[in-house]
Amino acid sequence: MEIFLSAVLGELASRSINFFTSKSSKPRVLDVEGSLQRALLRAQVIIDEATGRHITNQAMLQQLDMLRNAMYQGCYKLDAFRYQHHDEKYAEDQVVSHSFFVSKVNSMKGICSSKRKTQILEQLEDALDNLSTMIIDMKELVLFLTSYPHLYRQPYSMHLLLGKCMFGRQMEAYLVLNFLLHTQPNGAEELEVLPVVGPIKVGKSTLVAHVCNDERVRDHFSEIMFLSNHDFKYEKLTYLREGCVKKHQNSTPSKYGRMLVVVEATGDFNEDEWKRLYASSKQCMASGSKIIITSRSDKITKLGTTRAVTLKYLSEEAYWYFFKTHVFGSTDPTMHPRMAYVAMEIARMLNRSLNAATTIACLLRDKFGIHFWCKVLTFLRGLIKWHVSSFGEHPGDALRQYKPAHLRSMVRTSEEIVVHHQYNCSSQEEVPKISLASVMYGNVKPPSGKFEALVWRSPIPPCYNYIYTCEVRDLKTTAVKRKRS
Repeated sequence: MEIFLSAVLGELASRSINFFTSKSSKPRVLDVEGSLQRALLRAQVIIDEATGRHITNQAMLQQLDMLRNAMYQGCYKLDAFRYQHHDEKYAEDQVVSHSFFVSKVNSMKGICSSKRKTQILEQLEDALDNLSTMIIDMKELVLFLTSYPHLYRQPYSMHLLLGKCMFGRQMEAYLVLNFLLHTQPNGAEELEVLPVVGPIKVGKSTLVAHVCNDERVRDHFSEIMFLSNHDFKYEKLTYLREGCVKKHQNSTPSKYGRMLVVVEATGDFNEDEWKRLYASSKQCMASGSKIIITSRSDKITKLGTTRAVTLKYLSEEAYWYFFKTHVFGSTDPTMHPRMAYVAMEIARMLNRSLNAATTIACLLRDKFGIHFWCKVLTFLRGLIKWHVSSFGEHPGDALRQYKPAHLRSMVRTSEEIVVHHQYNCSSQEEVPKISLASVMYGNVKPPSGKFEALVWRSPIPPCYNYIYTCEVRDLKTTAVKRKRS
């Protein structure tokens, strides 16, 4: 009886504290939420207007990049606040059904939830202050934007824009574009080199190919050629042309013979061979020609005649913005708060992989329903937990480093899908008819032995098709083999 009475008194006390806390803080939270929403809209207007113009001032590009990051952080904090009660509801469902434990958990939950609300309110206020300050600092930039020419018309929906541009690389793309279109003063004979540096699978080659597909770049150069550092053995560029891939040749040879060479440095980089290539290129290439070199190593930064462009993986906030936009498309996420919460949890599982984001977003968008989305979330949590406990790392980390990854099927739970090899091919080449998503999340049964599966078709240049070489194994047999070994 005493235990029951203490539990009841604890519950009443926590509810009283919660009542007074909510009464005093709720209007304040709503005010901050509304102010942050309006600030995000203003930031979106500035960014959309700037995205549609060709900006050459690097200081303006950096300022816009800072505003874009602040907008992603504000969106992330606002969504986390809006969908937090779905997180609390999920936690309630996990509690044991014993009445004493339920009362104890509820009393503790009341105190913890009030602390959490205070923390979230502080985070919202910080995001609002940061974003508002940056918008005020943008007054001069907004005035100068009108002096820059338009690039294209904005589409009706943001998800259409993200499907045709390289998300999160706007500033880097502008820097590469400005380097290519910049002309040296008369008499300058230096062959300009731009290093592009970044970790594995961050999008270095995609960024360069995306910029080289711009009509202004194609009109500026007579030829655009791609090669790897394995071709450095050629002493002269005239011989080098036979070993490289020519991606563009201008039909009108009136561009002063300017040439753009893109070098992808893979593996060990030989600086002596690079020096020989650069010297021969300087003799053979016409004035105004340029070189872009990409690598994972920071060693190539000293080879550049200008500051290197450095790429990093997307932040968690930017990744959520990208994933949410692709999942919901033109649908307002606030109309489906529970599904938005599940989507946010799924995004956290994907380890900021763009291939996974586009694949899962397409899957969820095609099967728009809370029951299927919850099933996918539960499946991903189990898969990641199993892979970490069995192999010591997230499956996304294994794929990112080109190591074998062990995946599962959501339908056929006794099967293990091992990814042995991954590669990409051009959009003109034939691709496998089986998709990895249909094998993992659908009813498609792959052939026995090794098979190839299509992972993703990129809609932006160079429009690669990403393919995995996989093998289906029985989990029971695999477990026996591991135990014996």
